Parts: sequence; C-alpha cells; structure tokens
Amino acid sequence: MAKLLADITPLKESPAFRRLWLGASVAAIGTQLTLVAVSLEVYRLTQESFYVGLLGIFALVPLVFAGLYGGSISDAYDRRKVALIASLVLWATTAGLALQAWLEIGNIWLLYALVAIQSGAQGINGPARSAIIPLLVRKDLLPAANALSMLTFGLSMTAGPLLAGVLVATIGFGWTYTIDVISFTFALWGLFKLPPLPPSKDAVRPGLRSVVEGFRFLGTRPNVRMTFIIDLIAMICAQPRALMPAIGAVMIGGGETTVGVLLASTAVGAFLAGLFSGPLGRVRKQGSAVVWSVIGWGASIAGFGLVVLLAGDARRDGVTLWLIPAALCCALAGISDSVSAVFRTTILQAATPDHMRGRLQGVFIVVVAGGPRVGDMLAGGVTQFLSEGGVLLLGGLLCIVMAWLASRLQPGFVAYDAKHPVP
Repeated sequence: MAKLLADITPLKESPAFRRLWLGASVAAIGTQLTLVAVSLEVYRLTQESFYVGLLGIFALVPLVFAGLYGGSISDAYDRRKVALIASLVLWATTAGLALQAWLEIGNIWLLYALVAIQSGAQGINGPARSAIIPLLVRKDLLPAANALSMLTFGLSMTAGPLLAGVLVATIGFGWTYTIDVISFTFALWGLFKLPPLPPSKDAVRPGLRSVVEGFRFLGTRPNVRMTFIIDLIAMICAQPRALMPAIGAVMIGGGETTVGVLLASTAVGAFLAGLFSGPLGRVRKQGSAVVWSVIGWGASIAGFGLVVLLAGDARRDGVTLWLIPAALCCALAGISDSVSAVFRTTILQAATPDHMRGRLQGVFIVVVAGGPRVGDMLAGGVTQFLSEGGVLLLGGLLCIVMAWLASRLQPGFVAYDAKHPVP
C-alpha cells in the first residue's frame, strides 16, 4: 500500500522545496476562497450573471500577456526575487479586496481592477515558481514533486469552493478575504526562505525578442511542443464546464447543488491521483502516459455525456440517481487530467534548458488558462445543434480520436524516455 501513496522523497531531500510546497499548500485553499467570494460579491452587487462572467475576461487577458512576458522576466533575473515580488503584489491585491469589503465600497469596477492586477501578477508568479522546482529537486524526482502539487491542487479545489460559500454566508466577505490574506503569508514565507536563484549564463534581456525566441525554441522541439498540443486537444474538444448549469437544471436535476457536486468530483479525482501517485515516479515512457491520460479524459467525458443522454430532459427539481454515475465520470476525468498534468509538467521541466524554462512555463500558463475557455465557448455554441449530452459524448470521442492521431503524427513523443529526455 505504501508504494501506491504519494512519494514524499522531494519533501525529505529538499528543505527548500518542502518550505515552498507547504507555503503554497496553505495558500491554495485561501486563493480558492477568494476566487469564489469575488464571484459571489459581484453577483450580490449586480444580481446578474453577465457581470460575473465579465470577471473571466478581466482575469484572462492580463494572465495571457503577463504569462508570456513574465516567463521572459523569470529567465532574465533571479527567480526567487521575481516570484517574491509577484507574490507581494498578489498579497496586496487580496488585502485590497478585503479592505473594500470591510469598508463596504460596493464598486464592481474596483473588483474588476483588483482581479485584473491579481491575474497579471499570477501570470508572472506562476512561470517563475514552476521554473524554480527543477532547481530544488533531482530530475528523477520531478514526477513526484509535480504529483505533490496536484495533491495540493485537488484538495484546494475540493475544500476551497465548499468553504467559500459557508464562510461568505456566516462571517461575510471581509473575513473570507482576510483568511486568504493570512494564508498567503505562508506562500511568501516559502519563497523568502529560498536561496538566491540567479539566471543562467545564457539568459537574455526580457522583452518581445526574448518571448519570440521562446516560441522559436518551441517550434524546433517537437516533444515539448506536443505537451501543449495534446492539452489543447483535451480542453478544446471535451470541456464540460460551460454545460454544467444546464445539466443540473434540466437533465440530472438538483440545480446548483448538482453542479457543485460534479465540479467537486473532478477535484476529488485530482486529489486521489495525487494521493496515490507513488507509481508515477517509476514511469519512463512519460509521453505515452500523457497520451493515454488524455484518451482517458476523453473516455470519461464521453461517458458523462452518455449518462446525461440517458437521464433525458425531464426538468427535474430534485437530485436524481443519475448524479452518481455522472459524478463517477467526473472523478475519473479528474484523475486522468491530473496524471496528464504531472507528466506534461515533468517533460516540460526536464527537457527544457534552464535559460528557457521560464518562457516555456509562461506559454504553459497561457495554454492551461486559455484552452478551457475556448472549450467553454465551443461547447456552448454547439448546443445550438446538439443537446448537452450529445455535445459531451461527441466531444469526448473526438478527443480520443484527435489524441490518437496526434500520437501517430509525433511518434517520438510516445517513445519519450524519462531517463534520456529529448525536447
């Protein structure tokens, strides 16, 4: 049984990684509290879902631009300082959210501005932090280190949204944001305690030329490039998030409760994948593992769509038994996505030279953030022609076919060997 559980060797061997991981783990739940609380506050102020949806635009645009440029910055300067400064901005914006709540300002444009600044800072912080990890642990321990991050992600995505609703309802927005301010202090501590991490001797000045150089590198490294392509296939072809409200209201029944359970089930799947990630460190054919994980994601979403089709269009008021198989499919999707993320991140970190890691991690941030939103848009659009269940079933099957075709077109990715990483 012990061999199945998450490998904590990175935590034992690297005190610096242990502090970084512990700080991020505590802060992650607080971050989820704030993400949900901002949406709830905007809705309370406007009583319209349209304005809640605008939050996604104000968050995505700065994240895309800052992610690309932030990777360039993290390659050119001491990554500890870059991540620390970006984290201080994140802490300050969260404090700003708390302050406006305590003062009861009630201005949605102030909320949008704070979210935009926070998202931009995350676009710089994310690439820097990810590029730091290979400097703190041995290369053969990268899968274990990334699996530990997935464990944190799954736990925060499960507990954070559930706690947010309860906290906002009981102690209000001010205290909810303040909890995030306090918890994020631990992330600052983890970064502050890191040793200096000066840039590589091959580092270049940050800027547009540096960003373009990163894309040129990506264009000549098929295995690294494939980690982005196959994730886009999964997220664009088979992204169920935008269809969840209709599924809860019309097909499975239960409304918001069902949506919450289904989203939590996906997060639980990610948590379980991290908890029982021990065998992942022994996988050498990591490219093949990514392909099979994406195929597993597609199969899970197709199964989810089949459940929705079988449930029919009964417009039920209460939760039905169809929720059980639907939640199981979502949990399996979360497991598949988590395993894929572990190996995609590991390949990116191991096969990319140090002076390029920040820029490639910036592209990774953009893909992870942008892919699901494109998938949401396409899934919503296709519902004009197919039912929600049909969209999920077709999208899942298309994901399987596209992943298989991509692996056939890039056989080197399937043959990728962790012992001899080739970018």
